[in-house]
Amino acid sequence: MRHFLTLKDFTKEEILEILEIGLRIKRELKNGEKKHYLADQTLAMIFEKSSTRTRVSFETGIFQLGGHGLFLSNRDIHLGRGEPVKDTSRVISSMCDMVMIRTFAQSMLEEFAAYSKVPIINGLTDSYHPVQLLADYMTMMEHDHADSPVVAYIGDGNNMTHSWLMLAAKLGFELRIATPDGYAPDGSVVEEAMAFAKRSGAVIKVMNDPAEAIRGATVVTTDTWASMGQEDEKEERMKVFKGYIIDDAMMKLAEDGAIFLHCLPAYRGQEVSESVLEGNQSVVFDEAENRLHAQKGLMVWLDNHR
Repeated sequence: MRHFLTLKDFTKEEILEILEIGLRIKRELKNGEKKHYLADQTLAMIFEKSSTRTRVSFETGIFQLGGHGLFLSNRDIHLGRGEPVKDTSRVISSMCDMVMIRTFAQSMLEEFAAYSKVPIINGLTDSYHPVQLLADYMTMMEHDHADSPVVAYIGDGNNMTHSWLMLAAKLGFELRIATPDGYAPDGSVVEEAMAFAKRSGAVIKVMNDPAEAIRGATVVTTDTWASMGQEDEKEERMKVFKGYIIDDAMMKLAEDGAIFLHCLPAYRGQEVSESVLEGNQSVVFDEAENRLHAQKGLMVWLDNHR
């Protein structure tokens, strides 16, 4: 049995296999073919952090695969309110076929997985957001930007940055990360990614200058400057990240035909301008839809590897 906790646990071949399954299921759906690959299975969805795309994509995805999604917020269950994580894990995994968790601490997710009888999926933690990267790379594949891409990530060194590091390191492409001083990705994650990169041939660069990172890039991406739980830092971060906005002038430094990605929600006028987000280089809504298709591929893959 396999869990999906972080991309570092997967090989290049496994990541691409998951995406190919997702793309095949997407084509089938667009052609009107509804195949119930997970008929009568139940996906428990535990949300300690709220979400739009994660909730809708997983609940719709398991339904389209012939199963049922069970939404569990931290107000609905005893997790974190007196019951140990290991007890909740053993109970839920004895009743459901798969569990998706969107939470704060990666350690909580890993403890839940250690006691689970069924596959666990990371729907987001403060450390990683691997399902988003499946959707991002699927979008790159569909837009013919997955062949030796040069990806520029501009902004905060957060869970999205960590996930880009792992994807680049596993698949072997060039990733340039530009963050302000004091907001770089976790050093241990960078070190781990560098170790994987030696085997895959990936080129990973971490710097402060966004113009240097974006110059000649084929894919440009960013994220909100203040993630969930950092609302009290928002005013200070607005000052620190000034100059890191992806606007028209910044996009002109990228290669002609470069695409723009954003995991959403996007804050127009902060990390990205309205003109870039709504412009012809932006594929963010294709990317958002691909959360559904990539995650269906993931769930089917996990079911096949029990």
